[in-house]
Amino acid sequence: MKTFRNPILAGFYPDPSVCRVGEDYYMVTSTFEYFPGVPMFHSKDLVHWRQIGHVLDRPSQLNLDGIPASRGIYAPTLRYHEGVFYMITTLVERKPGARENFFVTATDPAGPWSDPYWLDDAPGIDPSLFFDDDGKVYYTGNRVPPSGQQYPKHMEIWLQELDLETKQLVGPKYSLWDGALKQAHAQEASHLYKVGGYYYLLIAEGGTGFTHAVTIARSESLTGSYEGCKRNPILTHRHLGKQHGIANVGHADLVQTQTGEWWMVCLASRPYGGHYRNMGRETFLVSMDWEDDWPLVNPGKGIIECEMPKPNLTEARWPALPACDHFDAPALELRWNFIRTPRGEFWSLSERPGFLRLRLKPESISEVSNPSFVGRRQQDISYAVRTKLAFTPNAIKESAGLVLLQNQDYQYRLECGLNADSQQEVRLVSRVAGEEKVLCSQNIIANNIYLRVEATGQSLRFDYGVEAEQWQPLASEIDGTILSTDTAGGFTGAYIGLFASSNGETSGNHADFDYFEYIGL
Repeated sequence: MKTFRNPILAGFYPDPSVCRVGEDYYMVTSTFEYFPGVPMFHSKDLVHWRQIGHVLDRPSQLNLDGIPASRGIYAPTLRYHEGVFYMITTLVERKPGARENFFVTATDPAGPWSDPYWLDDAPGIDPSLFFDDDGKVYYTGNRVPPSGQQYPKHMEIWLQELDLETKQLVGPKYSLWDGALKQAHAQEASHLYKVGGYYYLLIAEGGTGFTHAVTIARSESLTGSYEGCKRNPILTHRHLGKQHGIANVGHADLVQTQTGEWWMVCLASRPYGGHYRNMGRETFLVSMDWEDDWPLVNPGKGIIECEMPKPNLTEARWPALPACDHFDAPALELRWNFIRTPRGEFWSLSERPGFLRLRLKPESISEVSNPSFVGRRQQDISYAVRTKLAFTPNAIKESAGLVLLQNQDYQYRLECGLNADSQQEVRLVSRVAGEEKVLCSQNIIANNIYLRVEATGQSLRFDYGVEAEQWQPLASEIDGTILSTDTAGGFTGAYIGLFASSNGETSGNHADFDYFEYIGL
């Protein structure tokens, strides 16, 4: 029996939504404050995925200026109907305190995608679209029940028709569901499906932490009433404990293959070093069957496993991305991201061919801003990262280097700069709960410096060198748990990136990175 290993998207790829078009599968995930927004993945076998673009890749589509960490783009839904792809999502805090829902369209999932169609009077988060047999389109989302919340985080799922001509919701709003179990909370992430003679309403409940769960209800009528499955929740790992190998399972979407099988994608995390989840919420795949007209997830086991039987689809692997990016391409690889919408031309791949040039900006990665930063997701429990940096600091506040980032208040920076005596140094800076501390430093004299980080679980080691492969230890056994959402809060996973900053001052300086290598261990 051929098997695959979960997760199918490793690292910070939460809230997956999937659709099938013929023999092709497409999937999107949340991106919160990172830009470009909503990565688009393509697969032929549901197991092997390659990124083909981003849905929101232009500032006109996605303005993240001033968006706090773990706000921004929540829970996209991807659907396809009559030659058109639809992606609908929530931008949290487009305006202070406001949550606004919108959708975009494309005929090619790789793009380009349209500018947003903003929806009026569409409260709540996690919108979804359902195309019924009669050609009508319906929106589902969550909201506070009209009668008020009966307990904390009590929400309901509601439905309204969407007019694709006017790009607005029309007609009455219908209340569909407000809890599979009494006192279930944070009802969200609803999706509608029509299978056989029933409409099925798939829901995430219990919050996106360790009590997360997937529940389902059905009705013979679109607008209800809906009855809950007596087996609810149909998928959860909360009974397995916080240190189980796969935790906080929930937020699912369903897809039927061309061979008739049903599969579920969902988010979950891989805790390590205790209950800590540095990689945030990742995308997992689990088999599903039907029994008595109800879904049965991983029959006989009812949980997600690290190794599971493959779908009955021809295996289709994509060429592996190289571990080392030499910055030789005319554009950044799709795995690289910025923090918030990039403002100003602060990076270049052409000014010094074969290098990524980052210009120093006054903004820093320790504030809610768009810093001079390019990063990628941590995707492995243990890993090694290294880079070669060409940088000559001209002022005490100028710095550049490697950063392990959870958010602006929780990070480690292995950076080059000047000390109080204006001598060049390499230093390790921790930032915990917004308080910075130089853990160690070493004076150097070099135009080029090599930087390396190795993670063995939650133990981090930081090295530097002034000659290739001539590594000098700077710090070891550094605590990695500050990079977990369990310590730092929020909804994102850790990033590893390159940065350059003049920390509040104006500067014409720049830092050149020759390569960036990431290897999972």
